[in-house]
Amino acid sequence: MRFNQAFKSKSLRWLPVFLLICGVWFASGESIAAEPEISAVPLRAKYVELGKQLLNNQFQRALYLDSAESSNDLKGEIYAVVDYPFAAVNGALNNPAHWCDVLILHLNVKYCHASSNKTGTVLTVNLGRKFDQPLADAYRAEFNYRGIITTPDYFSVELNAEKGPLSTHDYRIWIEATPLESGHTFLHFTYTYAFGFTGRLAMQGYLATIGSDKVGFTVTGKQSNGQPVYIQGVRGVVERNTMRYYLAIDAYLAALTAPPEDQLEKRIEHWYNATDRYARQLHEVERNDYLEMKRKEYQRQQVKQ
Repeated sequence: MRFNQAFKSKSLRWLPVFLLICGVWFASGESIAAEPEISAVPLRAKYVELGKQLLNNQFQRALYLDSAESSNDLKGEIYAVVDYPFAAVNGALNNPAHWCDVLILHLNVKYCHASSNKTGTVLTVNLGRKFDQPLADAYRAEFNYRGIITTPDYFSVELNAEKGPLSTHDYRIWIEATPLESGHTFLHFTYTYAFGFTGRLAMQGYLATIGSDKVGFTVTGKQSNGQPVYIQGVRGVVERNTMRYYLAIDAYLAALTAPPEDQLEKRIEHWYNATDRYARQLHEVERNDYLEMKRKEYQRQQVKQ
């Protein structure tokens, strides 16, 4: 009984952090499948394959979100056409110094700092609750940044971390992009992680309690009134967090043309407005609470750096 109470207390403390980064693969220490060919060729082929889905979907934008679950694995990813030229996307996302300004937009990212060591660039990221809190109460993770490849028509970037809360490990964020006609860019975003027994129990507890009524984006059917029925469970968690991260990337890109002194406000307003378009899945806090929290967190991030 005491063990169960202690486990529940610890799990609830780190559960929001765990859910923040649980996203793409549901694994139990098994190796993650290797990436396909790293070049513009398969990415462009995917763009052609998804042509109809990008034009006609529930998101009202050129976006395709996918998730899949098996007995050991869970995967979520986004393919999207963004309204920014490839050079701008490459300059923004193929640079570790910019990633902290992207990540801080997420509700649960409390702090981020990029630094260099003998092996390369490291992003120190503090993950916490959906409200303002001291950094001492947040979980700190170290993500290694690696630029995989950059060519005139393609780039790919990887961030990975060995450890996370609640027995989670082997985190991997992957992003790649290639130019399209008319000054647009086709972007692919995904992230992976693995977790053990503690993380599995925490997820089960969340889905049985506070997460029981939350949904993702995949439509599984229709109600009697014609309204869609959305995916729930672990895939719902994956899809919500995948979308939050993609919208952070899009918000960062959207603010690049603003004067530097106005970019923060434009980014946080863009992120909140974008998530509010999908309020059924993504609404967690009120607008003013989010904006004020992110202003404080961004200022703290600048001061500590």
